[in-house]
Amino acid sequence: MQKLDYEIRDGIAIITLNDPPANTYSYEMMQQLDAAILNARMEEAVQVIVITGKGEKFFCAGADIKMLANVTPTYKYYFCLHANETLNRLEQTPKLVIAAINGHCVGGGLEIAMAADIRIARRAGGQMGLPEVSLGVLPGTGGTQRLVRIVGKSRAIEMMATGELFPFEICREIGLIDRLFIADTGASLLEQVLEYAKQFTTPAKAAMAVGRIKRAVQTGSEISFESALALERELQQQLFQSEDAKEGLDAYVNKRKPEFKGR
Repeated sequence: MQKLDYEIRDGIAIITLNDPPANTYSYEMMQQLDAAILNARMEEAVQVIVITGKGEKFFCAGADIKMLANVTPTYKYYFCLHANETLNRLEQTPKLVIAAINGHCVGGGLEIAMAADIRIARRAGGQMGLPEVSLGVLPGTGGTQRLVRIVGKSRAIEMMATGELFPFEICREIGLIDRLFIADTGASLLEQVLEYAKQFTTPAKAAMAVGRIKRAVQTGSEISFESALALERELQQQLFQSEDAKEGLDAYVNKRKPEFKGR
């Protein structure tokens, strides 16, 4: 059974978690998400990835708790392992990933959103948090590690130890959300996010450079400084050899607007 929707629109791959009422994820959905990430990674026409949830109430309420209550500990372990591998693939894909958070984003749903590069939500659109402690477990799909890297050690521990949920406005203040869009503009959140995402696509922007910036930061921040500088140099060399770098330099010298091709 299909648990998500996938489409490409104007260079943007749109991945929509679709399992009403709360878009909770199972192993089946995570397999489909994994496949969608790989499709977006390999498809040359895709320059930006947007991930969102179906409907207006939930981005994703996390893992299917009823499923977890009825499987073996071994199954749960491999389920979490695969989910970790899937989100790592999303985070390490050298294409910009934007989470369009259309509703409540809790538990594993927040763990998915934290694997994105930029998180955008609708003002007054819902709550965020990692309440796994109320189930006697911890956030096991990267939550303990990604949250601390976003909000800091003390705040991350408090948020997870209390299991408290926070409105999007508070999440914006602590850096968990990057932008809040207003809902009453006549356009849906997804439409607003797609319009925002277009600025990172060709011909206006060198999408390859955007992707390499993302890769330098995501990978470089997890290794030693000297190794990160070496990674930066290698990524820069890739860009120096690209058509877009030649176009950008030529446009600058000749005082004209560049027309990037993503090559």
